[in-house]
Amino acid sequence: MRILYLANIRFPLERANGIQTFATCHALATRGHRVRLLVRPDTHRPARDPLAFYGYSPTPELEIATVAGPPGGVVGRLRYLAGAAREVLLGDRVDVVLTRDLGVASLLVQVPAARRPPLVYESHGFAPRVSEAMPDLLDGGRAASPAKLGRLRRRERRVWRRADAYVTITAALADELVGLFGPRARLTTIPDGCTLDPTRRFAPLRHRDAPVVGYAGHLYPWKGVSVLLNALASLPHAQGMIIGGHPGERDLERTRAEAERLGLGARVTMTGLLNPGEVADRLADADILVLPNTETTLSVRYTSPLKLFEYMAAGKPIVASRLASLEEVLEHERSALLVPPGDPAALAAAIETLTRRPGLADRLARCAFERAVDYSWDRRAARLEALLDDLVDHRPARGTT
Repeated sequence: MRILYLANIRFPLERANGIQTFATCHALATRGHRVRLLVRPDTHRPARDPLAFYGYSPTPELEIATVAGPPGGVVGRLRYLAGAAREVLLGDRVDVVLTRDLGVASLLVQVPAARRPPLVYESHGFAPRVSEAMPDLLDGGRAASPAKLGRLRRRERRVWRRADAYVTITAALADELVGLFGPRARLTTIPDGCTLDPTRRFAPLRHRDAPVVGYAGHLYPWKGVSVLLNALASLPHAQGMIIGGHPGERDLERTRAEAERLGLGARVTMTGLLNPGEVADRLADADILVLPNTETTLSVRYTSPLKLFEYMAAGKPIVASRLASLEEVLEHERSALLVPPGDPAALAAAIETLTRRPGLADRLARCAFERAVDYSWDRRAARLEALLDDLVDHRPARGTT
């Protein structure tokens, strides 16, 4: 199958959407599909090699194409939209189009279905609610104007009604959209994934009285790193390891300042931003991994965090916030310990429980490790493949009605 994946982002991108986009495309290509990934140019000089940056081997079925011109700003975005439209409308070179960009999808679904390839939109959240919540989610986040919220809602409704197939990353998001806009055909939930070593084996855990408690990911307030730091402050024998933090954002500085304020400077290692391919090796240094998301719009319904699946693949016991989106993957006292979100005392108690009960820690880690197989990038690509096959098989030929 010839797949065009449209990603209106500078590339490679260190954030989760860049990792998820590339991993999905690479997995589809590895399964034999011809994938053309259309992106904006890298802003780094010299430009980085995406394969090396993400830690993947080349595959001849994956082509990365770049829209020429400046990558940023309104001009860069408009240039990308024009390039995407040309790719979609250029003859019969594409069997199906995938995108997780609402603006791109909203533009393309306005082209009559008979004159374009089928389009699959992958939703990672209901855009108006994400924009509305932004001031509470990010340092310096700006409130969206009523005009913008209305524009986003119209785009969401248009794509929901006209996209040929629709993917959500959580069932909670799918339920929300059905409640807003009514049922639709070809709607499926496909969570994110992780890279699995084909030779992987579950390794016996180290059990130490002074465990290393690890976190990987961005340091936005809603990710709950502050909750982790406050939990560590009540666990004098525990060490912390925080992997991530963009050097161009205030979150890394804020997190370091909070660690110092809590007297944790000597007990918490902060790596800063790492290339995605380096994260797994650092996770191996931890004894317990935490996902302390606070209760926000994004966390409750819209998150399928890459770190969750990376934690599972690492074979370490997990403590996570009890949120609907995470409970779609984790089960309390079977594959993780789940605690009330935003509660440092409960998080500390769960970490202490895993330290005192090595048998429980082993059982949880092994269960999560085994279940990670269901969340590999290849398994994600297989689920997408089934949807795409059905879509293409039942699609009329281009130019017919």
